[in-house]
Amino acid sequence: MQEQTVENETRMYLFDLMNTAKEHGFKADDNWQLSLVTDKERSRIQKNYHPTIAAKMFPEVLLPVFHSVKSKLHQTLNSEEQLINTKSISAEDLKFLVAFVPTRPRT
Repeated sequence: MQEQTVENETRMYLFDLMNTAKEHGFKADDNWQLSLVTDKERSRIQKNYHPTIAAKMFPEVLLPVFHSVKSKLHQTLNSEEQLINTKSISAEDLKFLVAFVPTRPRT
């Protein structure tokens, strides 16, 4: 059941990313940066960057969806991201998967 949930969440999130990229005329060098964040960090990112895609997820699917989306976007996990596990998600109160493009600050 959880595997199906992860697959569905991944599919919906990627769909949102692709639609948003088309809507905003992304160029080849506009790459999404994915982050697992708290509610406060999500607000800050949404305030500072446009567009952003944020999805709130249950802790047990957040990490597998993050890994799946990164994989489908052909992005490798950096050393910090490799250290994230279900315990750190709970301990740090990470609830959102957020995507933004660092080269597109909100004006």
